[in-house]
Amino acid sequence: MSSFHLIAPSGYCINQAAARRGVSRLEASGHQVTNQQVISRRHQRFAGTEAERLADINGLAQLPGENQIVMAVRGGYGASRLLANIDWPSLVARQQRSPLLICGHSDFTAIQFGLLATGNVVTFSGPMLAGNFGAESLDPFTEEHFWRALRHPTFTVEWNGDGPQCATEGTLWGGNLAMIVSLIGTPWMPDIRDGILVLEDINEHPFRVERMLLQLLHAGILPRQRAIVLGSFSGSSPNDYDDGYSLDGMYDYLRSRLSIPLISGLDFGHEPRTVTLPLGARAQLSHNPGRSALTLSGHPVLAE
Repeated sequence: MSSFHLIAPSGYCINQAAARRGVSRLEASGHQVTNQQVISRRHQRFAGTEAERLADINGLAQLPGENQIVMAVRGGYGASRLLANIDWPSLVARQQRSPLLICGHSDFTAIQFGLLATGNVVTFSGPMLAGNFGAESLDPFTEEHFWRALRHPTFTVEWNGDGPQCATEGTLWGGNLAMIVSLIGTPWMPDIRDGILVLEDINEHPFRVERMLLQLLHAGILPRQRAIVLGSFSGSSPNDYDDGYSLDGMYDYLRSRLSIPLISGLDFGHEPRTVTLPLGARAQLSHNPGRSALTLSGHPVLAE
């Protein structure tokens, strides 16, 4: 079985019961869960002081053992405060020597992008302890796709997407849209060209999603990609003022501004049901009516 090492670089885990349930569920499956003290740690709205949260990340460079899964407890906000003081060279060297399987999403996207930008380090955008493994009922789709990504050197994710027919390949990258936009112009924004950019977010009205996507467009980041894949945008229902303006309509507008395919509908993001994607891996994307598929390879996996 595997060892899960917990980190909490972002917000305080308000749902302590969920986090404990996640630990119990993993332990009941035979996994070891280390560094559990980060779950209850708190300083203001954060999961500990800056020094404590920074130590979570920098300490990974000296974390012993193989087959180590590193999992964020939750997202929230706080990772952005750490970026300037993270020891990126030591983390990159560790990953080149004996890669940790680092997994999280939401606010954790900032650290995942820093690793990708500074050393082409592949991490996994996927479930976290409290929200996913600690849910009252762990979604079987989420669990199956998590282990699929971490155990198989090549794997495929399929869904019924929407968008133009296409077949392309490139580096897979992406994550939380708001966090990605916040990194534009910083040293932690990867310069990936001819990639496949996967995006998701939560509690953002469709016009805010559009505004962030247009910022990526105007900054020249979207036009440099081979394709864009959109995951879930939970909590983005239109209101009466929108008068017919919706997420799907906004997607159509964006497609009219792009010369690359935009495929929507992937189960990816702030939902109980989510795939796990290796950011920085090689991806082949195909979309035909009724079937979309991403085949991923070139990511670290658990040893047998």
